Amino acid sequence: MKHRIKPFLFALMALSLIFALAACGQTDDAEPEAPQSEEGQQEAAEENNEEGTAFSGELVVYSARNENFVQPLLDKFAEETGITVKALHGEEASVNRIIEEANNVQADVFISNDIGAMEHLRLQGLLEGWNPEGAETIDEKFRAEDNSWIGLSARSRGFIYNKDLISEEEMPKTIEELADPKWEGQFMITRGGNGSMVAHVSALRNEWGDEKTKEWLSKVKDNAGAITEGHGDIRKAVGAGEFKFGLVNNYYYHQQLNEPADNNVGFIYPDQGEGEMGVFVNAAGVALIKGGPNPDNAKAFIEWLLTDEGQREFSYESMEVPLNPNIEAREEAARISDYKVMDMPLRELGKVWEDTKALIEESGLDLELR
Repeated sequence: MKHRIKPFLFALMALSLIFALAACGQTDDAEPEAPQSEEGQQEAAEENNEEGTAFSGELVVYSARNENFVQPLLDKFAEETGITVKALHGEEASVNRIIEEANNVQADVFISNDIGAMEHLRLQGLLEGWNPEGAETIDEKFRAEDNSWIGLSARSRGFIYNKDLISEEEMPKTIEELADPKWEGQFMITRGGNGSMVAHVSALRNEWGDEKTKEWLSKVKDNAGAITEGHGDIRKAVGAGEFKFGLVNNYYYHQQLNEPADNNVGFIYPDQGEGEMGVFVNAAGVALIKGGPNPDNAKAFIEWLLTDEGQREFSYESMEVPLNPNIEAREEAARISDYKVMDMPLRELGKVWEDTKALIEESGLDLELR
């Protein structure tokens, strides 16, 4: 009996050892790993995204840019990620809406034409600072100090002119010249409340002071042959020969060049002479709204925009110039390095953004068309 039990026990022990070893092997593969660091989680998320794993949920975007520029970008993001994007294209009203909703935040991301507007929101504590991947591709003078907003494409202010009506040599070469009575009735400007006009006047206040800026505005308002809602009206009218020139952002010139007709236009980057202040360059960009309902998707969207492809897409539809020098600009667009620009950190615009509107009204230039 004993001789029979010993082999059996030996076999049983051997079999138990095999199972134990197998179990150890399975445990090594299956047991939960230690929690990943934040950096490790980001790397894993990127890896999953590269493998085509879809995100989920929603993203709410408020935009002050032209819907034709923004919606194709949002559609592309939604298609690539699976995130449902809800957009409110509200022009300048977006800023006031974000302020009004401070205690009941509805939006995740703000896309703006104006760094001054984004910095204004940051100074009120309505944006969230963070360190998105890709932020380093944008010069820090075009970013908030906490990266709560980041500029992506440049918009430089200058004169679009009709080559059939006036030559480059005859054109004014400085912004200040718009106040000269010799140009009365020959050019166009936008209403005072246009976002680019507000930003430009803010920069002039920094350069000239309030008294000179207000006096200049008053004279320009009297000289202007037409005051329009937006820059699109100016480029089309100048292209059609209704006026000799107009004050616009440079990408409107790029747009008019690509029209099938009325495209014999040129562009002047003002204040390029020695001792002159240079061109005012503003930027369009994106901001992370503090306390938004979908923070993870908001950050994913901003980091998607900061990829090379995202930055190119952001500027492509509007024909603006990418702020990242490594992103190719459209053929007709001059790079920022090709001309002298005003020496002023754009984040300074936020401190005077609201006061500038009051100064514009005091000058007699209406914020809205009447």
